[in-house]
Amino acid sequence: MQDFPHTLSDWLAHCERLHPQTIEMGLDRVEAVRRRMEGGRGLTWPCPVIIVGGTNGKGSTCAMLEAIYRQAGYRTGVYTSPHLVRFEERCRWLGAPVDEAALLPAFEAVEQARRGGPGESPVVLTYFEFTTLAIASALARLKPDVVILEVGLGGRLDAVNVFDADCAVITSIDLDHMEYLGPDRESIGYEKAGIMRTGRPVVVSDPQPPQSVLDRALEVGADLWRLGKDFHFAGDKQQWNWSGRSRRYSGLAYPALRGANQLLNAAGVLAALEALHPRLPVTAQAVRNGLALVELPGRFQIVPGQPTLVLDVAHNPHSVAALAENLDAMGFYPTTHAVFGAMADKDLRPMLARIDPLIDRWYFTDLPTPRAASAQALTERWREVTRRSDAAVSCHADPQAALQAATAAADPADRIVVFGSFFTVGGVLQQGVPRLAAKHLPA
Repeated sequence: MQDFPHTLSDWLAHCERLHPQTIEMGLDRVEAVRRRMEGGRGLTWPCPVIIVGGTNGKGSTCAMLEAIYRQAGYRTGVYTSPHLVRFEERCRWLGAPVDEAALLPAFEAVEQARRGGPGESPVVLTYFEFTTLAIASALARLKPDVVILEVGLGGRLDAVNVFDADCAVITSIDLDHMEYLGPDRESIGYEKAGIMRTGRPVVVSDPQPPQSVLDRALEVGADLWRLGKDFHFAGDKQQWNWSGRSRRYSGLAYPALRGANQLLNAAGVLAALEALHPRLPVTAQAVRNGLALVELPGRFQIVPGQPTLVLDVAHNPHSVAALAENLDAMGFYPTTHAVFGAMADKDLRPMLARIDPLIDRWYFTDLPTPRAASAQALTERWREVTRRSDAAVSCHADPQAALQAATAAADPADRIVVFGSFFTVGGVLQQGVPRLAAKHLPA
């Protein structure tokens, strides 16, 4: 009897111990284990695979694809990362996180392949590589009609890229993870473009993609679908229209996901649907229903209450700029409180400078990971950029404590914005979505 862990938490602890680094770029190790799986046949799926890369908008794009395909009657398997509260959120089957029991045999299959058989050397995998293969294996066992995979970091050397995309989607490209992906949009675009495959569609929904993305599509002979050339969208305050190479939709309701950038994401989603239409036909009604019903926690998620609560995993300059625009469009609130925690390697100054004019009271928080900037360090970065002499600031040990302090200080008509790392938003969701009631209102 082999000495395998028995619970998901034990498996995740095992994955964390295997490799000395959290991130090690490269596909050789994860590809070697993938090839050993499924009795040596290699882990694949017989159904279409969509891989979604980019800097911002990946999670929203995956959620919209999933919602529409589910409305069309397809069995969907989705892999996204990271999670907000529970690891199982990373593996969705038919729109819901899988049970722990569905993951345990998949972790065991990866471990057996990783250890290898006679004449094979063990392979050391990072946490992300191991868990990516485990979720891929779990989804394969469920026999989906379509698999949707979100790239973790970059694309070319990300573990997800050991699988071939029948259709790739590249969302907006901006500056993030620069220590791994390069110093500018051209370098980062080249890494993102690594998910393209020869002769297969790649949808680029960034309205101004780096030249490196377009060059790579030409170099590998991918079927490039480019916003403004191969598909278009336009809208007014009530509805929007979309047209592609041979299909068009008019009078569409706006996606249920809030925010100015969601129309860009939705336009890319409809292009991917058209590109795969011969294999996965979708009706206009499924498109309308899917866009109307799509849900994704932590993406400009507005929770009604007194005060209003806004949750957003904006954690780089581009996504924080979008959050600032969305907050500015919400209407009048006497005071805006912000709970913020982020990783130390993020470009913090432009993030804080962009949103600072909208924030009246800051509640900086520590996060439960060594990569995080301390609340005190965030305060110091904020002091370097703020032009406001009237704003208040405080430091807190964790996101829950920060949110409690904000709620205690807020009036019913105020709003509280929780943003930054997944750890920040996930930290206030540990006991479910908070419903806020200001101190001088009955709870």
